[in-house]
Amino acid sequence: MPWIVLLLSSVFEAVWATALGYSQGFTQFWPTVVYVFASIASMLGLGWAAKHLPIGTAYAVWTGVGAALTVTWAMITGTEPFSLGKAACMVGIIGAVIGLKLLPSGEKSAYAVDRDASDGSREPDLTVDTTVNETAG
Repeated sequence: MPWIVLLLSSVFEAVWATALGYSQGFTQFWPTVVYVFASIASMLGLGWAAKHLPIGTAYAVWTGVGAALTVTWAMITGTEPFSLGKAACMVGIIGAVIGLKLLPSGEKSAYAVDRDASDGSREPDLTVDTTVNETAG
């Protein structure tokens, strides 16, 4: 479910980015309304997904998919010219997103949220291991 929410948030990112362009500096009412709604929906979805996925992966997917969708929509509607170079870059972005989904997330970093806390809290685990390794060398 977090991946679905993250991808939907990326769609909302593309919507707000497109609406931002159409708003002409927030001087056009309806594009500004769409921008506000889509940006709130996008951020809420990203925030929820980041509680369940590593933040680096979630943010990279959110920005990558959102950017690729924004450029694709701009080329489809004719507001940006199509080029093979742009198409190749978008294929690369989508390939990287798929790679991030398929690769294991690995170990928690020292700053990762402790999702296994016995008290149910989601406070960051900022403890530092201060033990000294006294192995004879």
